[in-house]
Amino acid sequence: MADDFDQLALVVDWLDACRKRDLLALLDLYADDARSECQCGEGKVSEGRAELESYWRPRLDASAPTAFGLEEITPTSEGVVLDYLSHDGEPVRIAFTFSRDAKILRTACAPAGQALPALRIRLTDR
Repeated sequence: MADDFDQLALVVDWLDACRKRDLLALLDLYADDARSECQCGEGKVSEGRAELESYWRPRLDASAPTAFGLEEITPTSEGVVLDYLSHDGEPVRIAFTFSRDAKILRTACAPAGQALPALRIRLTDR
C-alpha cells in the first residue's frame, strides 16, 4: 500500500470532481486498470477507463441537487471509506484502495447499511 501521498485528499478530490460533474477530472483520478464494483441498484462491475466512463457519465449528467454530499470519511488499513450521498441523493458507503502512483485502483460501494463487496485485490496489484 502506498503511503507517500494523502489518500484522504485524493478521495476529497474524487468527491469534488463528482460535485462539479467533471467526468474527465474524475476519470483522471483512477489508475488505467482500475476496477469499480457497485452494489447499488442492479449491481455493476466496471474495469478500465472506458467502462468507468460509461458508468459515471449518466450518473453525473442526472445528479440530484443533494448529490455527493459528504457524510463521513475514514482512513482504514486498506485505504479510505467514504460515506456520501450518491448521484440520486441516497446514502452510500464506498471503499477505496490506491496504487503506488496515487491513483484509485479499486472501489466497492453499496447502499449505507449494507455490506460492501470485497475489493478483490490480488497480491500482484500495485
